[in-house]
Amino acid sequence: MPCVHLSDIEAIEPSTYEGCEDCLQIGGQWVHLRLCMQCGHVGCCDNSSNRHATRHFHDAGHGVIQSFEPGERWVFCYVDNDVVDPVAEDVNRSYR
Repeated sequence: MPCVHLSDIEAIEPSTYEGCEDCLQIGGQWVHLRLCMQCGHVGCCDNSSNRHATRHFHDAGHGVIQSFEPGERWVFCYVDNDVVDPVAEDVNRSYR
């Protein structure tokens, strides 16, 4: 069954190409980056100490992210707690 939250996706530009937006502000470090598909916020993954991508979901309610790592194309829905196939769902976007 297709993810109904994909309708929330906007044509966006990443907030930064330099790293996790919030870690850059506080001097933090990140492991991997995630891109909010609704507003373009770039946050760090849950393996990072600050978990800014998940924090952004809880604060802003934006539920769909895409990996912002080179060569990775997967999409994840926080609301459904599920990976969404970007090809099958036609949300195949690349910003690099």
